[in-house]
Amino acid sequence: MDFFETLAARIDAVDSVVSVGLDPDPSRLPDHVADADLPRWAFNRRIIDATHEHAACYKPNAAFYEDPDGWRALRETAAYAEGKGVPVLLDAKRGDIGNTARRYAEALDWVDGITVNPYLGRDSLQPFLDRADKGVFALCRTSNPGGADLQDLELASGEPLYERVAALADVWNANGNVGLVVGATAPEELETVREIVPEIPFLVPGVGAQGGDAEAAVEHGLASRPDLPVDVGLVNSSRRIIFAGEESSRPDDEATYFGAAGDAAKRLKKRLNRHR
Repeated sequence: MDFFETLAARIDAVDSVVSVGLDPDPSRLPDHVADADLPRWAFNRRIIDATHEHAACYKPNAAFYEDPDGWRALRETAAYAEGKGVPVLLDAKRGDIGNTARRYAEALDWVDGITVNPYLGRDSLQPFLDRADKGVFALCRTSNPGGADLQDLELASGEPLYERVAALADVWNANGNVGLVVGATAPEELETVREIVPEIPFLVPGVGAQGGDAEAAVEHGLASRPDLPVDVGLVNSSRRIIFAGEESSRPDDEATYFGAAGDAAKRLKKRLNRHR
């Protein structure tokens, strides 16, 4: 199966569109994993154990792994998630040309999908797009406030840049493996992008710590495709899930700490499902 077929099957199996962001900030890792050989991997394994019943996908952000031990932790994490039957989408936001892009695309040998930056144009994305069985999510309208600096710029055609990116994604989608990253903090833009590309699934960040619109994330983030049994898309939360244990009743107790992550993922699943 290709990425979106796999994702649809997972969404159907666990009745969830929750993407759990695995961003193990070393400064916030609990003492429970401090003495592990690979603390980030030890943390992720416990998070996966606690949340996999509610997760449609795991989204590790490459920024938290870019050192030798970090890459080892990331590879172990991806393999473990695969063993639980959960797809892994690497949030790397890659975008470069020629042989550099081809090397970046090699990450798709061991993850199911990746986020990319379309600013350099189609040739910078082609090595990713050519992997027809892998998901390729292009940045479109991001959830950060500064995204408007470029993404809202009006082109000569009268459309903002993010709308052109959405239209181009439709052109790039020859293999049916393209998705878009559209933040929940901009619900009106989320709706606009959905009108431009009715069948492209979205990865929607921003419903957790950034306080985005969960209803809009579900209403406009999920795509209905005739070849898939369920509407497909992902709504991501990272810190609000993986560090929920910091606010638990007994953060010093390992079971309570990681159990809080499972509870947070379950609550988000229920919250999102009210709008599906």
